[in-house]
Amino acid sequence: MAQNFHSNSQLPLDISPAISRIAKPSFEFYSLFSEEEVLGIIHALEVRREIPLKYSYKERGAKIWDDFYLKYAIPRWYGRANVEIDLLKDNFKYLNGNIKNGEKVNIIDVGAGNSYPVKRFIRRLNKLGKVNKYIALDISEELLYLSKNNFKKWFPLIEFISSTIDIESNCVPKTLFQNQASLEMDDTAKIFLHLGVTIGNHQNREEVFKNFRDSMGKNDFLVFTNETGSNSKWDGIVRGGCKYHVEEVYGWVKKKIGIKSEDCELVRKYDFKTDSIVANLKLRHDYTINFSQMGIDKNIEISKGEEITIWRHHKYEIPKLLQELERSGLQLIHYTTNKYKSHIMVICKVASN
Repeated sequence: MAQNFHSNSQLPLDISPAISRIAKPSFEFYSLFSEEEVLGIIHALEVRREIPLKYSYKERGAKIWDDFYLKYAIPRWYGRANVEIDLLKDNFKYLNGNIKNGEKVNIIDVGAGNSYPVKRFIRRLNKLGKVNKYIALDISEELLYLSKNNFKKWFPLIEFISSTIDIESNCVPKTLFQNQASLEMDDTAKIFLHLGVTIGNHQNREEVFKNFRDSMGKNDFLVFTNETGSNSKWDGIVRGGCKYHVEEVYGWVKKKIGIKSEDCELVRKYDFKTDSIVANLKLRHDYTINFSQMGIDKNIEISKGEEITIWRHHKYEIPKLLQELERSGLQLIHYTTNKYKSHIMVICKVASN
């Protein structure tokens, strides 16, 4: 017999309300980052659902990057090439030719990593007596330790200086250009390097360019590399950093933030809003990320199906690159591409106007 229900009857619920899982960043997370950096991560999560890639180079992240680079990017005797090393070789004549006769240069390597990409370039300059000192800058103290060990082994007689810096937020400190003995400013011309196609990983590329501009003098050069082409024409095939480095970063983020592997998945795709290829951590359940140390008490609610960007890369088409440089007060004076036209090396100076 059919049952009649009053309109205010309580119906049995087959689906219970979803319970938000709680993620608590690990003790190691708080030991890695300053309060300012933790607040930066919280802001990035809140505003644009991102954990910026730059933070993943700390602690074990440094070894992850070093292992990836040594395994996949170092040239081998059996034929593997390194695009950046080759581009530096191709541009050596131009850069060396624009160093005044009898003068030396300071090399400022921003995002130095393990310093492998600059090894041959500096060796050639050093044989000509052109290198005054090498300044390695990176957000990661662990990577700077690797850089120092490598560089002092290769070039024990060249002065080595290192310092942590986040080029997205800061200019290069002018105190690094002081002579150690007299503390007077060293007005030696500088070559700023930003290799590793790193400019394409930054969230705010123009801000990075402006910070470089404000760090440079009229006789200085900025040299950077990136991939070229249309991001929206990505073929969906993951390779290089988008495959191997991303997989390690994904594991690093899950562990440090406290998200269980079974509660998320890794998604790589083209992001129209940023015109970039991104790797995102996609949640399979509602999550609350609870930040509760350093005097910080903050919960971030992220719904099932939302994605957190953990890696990004933007390819450049030349007209767009020129626009970004111009808006940042930089002037492109020379560039070359590799034989496949997939990568570009750009040389800039501070715009004269």
